[in-house]
Amino acid sequence: MPAVPVAARSCRPKIALALWGQLMEAAMTPPRPSDLRDLPDTEPPAAVLSCLVVLRERADYLRAAQGRKAGTGGFLLQARAREDADPSARVGFTASKKIGNAVFRNRAKRRLRALAREVLAPDARAGWDYVLVAKPNATVSRAYDLLQADLRSAIAMVHKDRA
Repeated sequence: MPAVPVAARSCRPKIALALWGQLMEAAMTPPRPSDLRDLPDTEPPAAVLSCLVVLRERADYLRAAQGRKAGTGGFLLQARAREDADPSARVGFTASKKIGNAVFRNRAKRRLRALAREVLAPDARAGWDYVLVAKPNATVSRAYDLLQADLRSAIAMVHKDRA
């Protein structure tokens, strides 16, 4: 193999590399404190204000399955009131292999997580566990605004007083 000069090996001209370095340096420079003082005071986003904690233990999922249920067109909501001193609302997500392959299960869980952030976080009651269970062919394909309406109605059904 013949020796190739170093300058010929580079696929980018040196001018482009220098310009790229300047752009990256400008993009990576943190803001100055004086720049931050000029920003208007705003409230943090709703996701920061939410107090939802994700369920991690299998036993918590099983206890939620024994609680109240509300089926909708896009998913099933399971909920139960905890009898502990923890004031946070907790949420879990389930998508079994009935949903489809890993791509569809992950897509269903992403949609359920987004629903929980947008709808469940403001409406959740302190001291409650919620589990959102994906439904085959519905959670992934249903329109997102319909899923939001489903979750609002499911929360109302779960929290409706039972006489």
